Amino acid sequence: MKVQYQAKPQYILSTFILFFIIHSIQVGIGIHSFQRIIFPEAKHDSWISVVLAGVITHIVVFVIIKTLQLYGPTDIYGIHIEVYGKWIGKVVNSIYIFYCLSMFVIILNNYIEVIQTWVFPIVPSWVFSISILLLVVYGVTGGIRVIAGAGFFSIILSVWMLIFFGYPLRFVDFHHLLPVMESNITSILKGAYKMAITLIGFEILYIVYPFLEDRKQVQKYAHLGIAASNILYLVLMLLSISYFSPGQLENTNWPTLSLFKIVKLPFIERTEYVAVSFWLLIILPNLLLYMWAAVRGVKRSFGRKTNRVIWVFTFFIFFVSIFINTRLKLNQVNDILDNIAFYIAICYPFILYILALIKKKMTSLKEK
Repeated sequence: MKVQYQAKPQYILSTFILFFIIHSIQVGIGIHSFQRIIFPEAKHDSWISVVLAGVITHIVVFVIIKTLQLYGPTDIYGIHIEVYGKWIGKVVNSIYIFYCLSMFVIILNNYIEVIQTWVFPIVPSWVFSISILLLVVYGVTGGIRVIAGAGFFSIILSVWMLIFFGYPLRFVDFHHLLPVMESNITSILKGAYKMAITLIGFEILYIVYPFLEDRKQVQKYAHLGIAASNILYLVLMLLSISYFSPGQLENTNWPTLSLFKIVKLPFIERTEYVAVSFWLLIILPNLLLYMWAAVRGVKRSFGRKTNRVIWVFTFFIFFVSIFINTRLKLNQVNDILDNIAFYIAICYPFILYILALIKKKMTSLKEK
């Protein structure tokens, strides 16, 4: 397998689309409940944890791009082969492929749980699983341009939802944010750790990079996408702390969706139903990108045909999602994968960058 990969002209993306790719994959199912996860740790200073996590993601993305720039047009699968060698590199690639599939499963099952709880409680989960998986197969077979288009339109078509977050402003009490820094540093850092897991998704840059037209602009649009996500999460956290009481925020499973419940429109009785159903458009780019990244990993590492691999992964995900059929199992899987995702998406880029630098240095010394 060649380390560098030059994408065909028909698959090249305008670099500005990276903003929509990064932002769409970060704003997925986690935005429903991130407040409940962070608030028990940092209390009313949770917004500080959000800011710290945002800074961390900017640093990690900077390191990811620097790693990619060492090899020109390439992806993480090519870098693994270069750094670890052919056989170990393929093993590491397999782990990364499994990570992408695991993230797909967790996003899919969390969304199915939300839609069953809020809208269709008696519809079996396998019905939603099949419907969404078929939609993902259709999108992935269309290629990276179709997937990037889905990320673009998921943001453009969901901007209207931000208007509804203005309704709770009439009932907020910003005194809930005081006093600042009452929580200790350890609690704030624990909250930042959990918030960083919510922001995971930017590592898809490892796969998208060789398809971007002007790679000199990658830093600009990647950081703009992350900044947009960080600002959105920060605003929602400040709004939630100010609107809910501490006891409510700790015991509300989906605080963001609960904010929709107070919205009253003459032509829509339950606005949260619309939000939950419409959220499929928002999580779809997440699913498409992770499935595409896994399929691409198999193609790059093992030279397998794309269409066959998509169907194998689809059946695998379907049977796994059926097995995760209770809230207890879903929580257990969430806890395990959250820890794994933190090390792969947040910590591993620094290790890979150091190894890539060492490998480059050794190669240059041999050439001399």
